Amino acid sequence: MTTEREHENSGAGRAPGVRQLRLVVEAEDLEQALAFYRDVLGMPEQEAYEGDEGARVVILDAGRATLELSNPAQVRFIDRVEAEGQRSDRLRVALEVDDSAATTADLVEAGAELIAEPRETPWRSVNSRLRGPAGLQLTLFQELDG
Repeated sequence: MTTEREHENSGAGRAPGVRQLRLVVEAEDLEQALAFYRDVLGMPEQEAYEGDEGARVVILDAGRATLELSNPAQVRFIDRVEAEGQRSDRLRVALEVDDSAATTADLVEAGAELIAEPRETPWRSVNSRLRGPAGLQLTLFQELDG
């Protein structure tokens, strides 16, 4: 059995490197989604394009992207810690912020549905859970160490 580091360094099966993770979301009310994610949450507009028949896309900068893969047991554990056991969506967007309590309050005021209040987790972050525009389930997290 190889360790994760050995697998990374072996070069075996290495695909060309991924340069960017982009989450693509269909928003029925694009203006509402932009007001929430760009204007309230503070994700700056990086690019925008318009096309035929009213087609429009706006790409917001979300900083560094990662892909977090969790098995069902870990998801159940996270749900217990973050949201009193309320089941998370299969896909959930987690956003690191400077102050999860203040950002949670701002987003609720801007129309987000609060699922779980900010709370300290065993992994030393303060997390909250909300539902934002375009039906996205969000976890806001503030790292306490670092």
